[in-house]
Amino acid sequence: MKTVKVVAAIIRNHDKIFATQRGYGEFKDGWEFPGGKIEEGETPEHALIREIREELDTVISVGERMDCIEYDYPAFHLSMECFWAEVVSGDLILKEHEAAKWLSRDELDSVDWLPADLELIEKIKGKL
Repeated sequence: MKTVKVVAAIIRNHDKIFATQRGYGEFKDGWEFPGGKIEEGETPEHALIREIREELDTVISVGERMDCIEYDYPAFHLSMECFWAEVVSGDLILKEHEAAKWLSRDELDSVDWLPADLELIEKIKGKL
């Protein structure tokens, strides 16, 4: 099975987390933490900064590594490095996503998370 290596930003603003809804592809309409594929020669942190700049026109600072989620989708294995992040500059403009929300701890279960992202929710609740 093919492995896809990606990064995800858990963008935090005080007690809220930024979630995005996919606007394309097989998992369209599912909610996820923004990020994307790690390119050849990139560190996960640099990939995350690049992806958020491309997808959300925003500069972030990458903080502590939260987890690495290993998840088997039917067509591929996902290896997702997840980091806490904060907005440095920009307005989180949606270029690829359908929608976005800032979610409090109590609202984290209010969206339909993609399976791999769902594995992070309980861990995030423990940190908020």
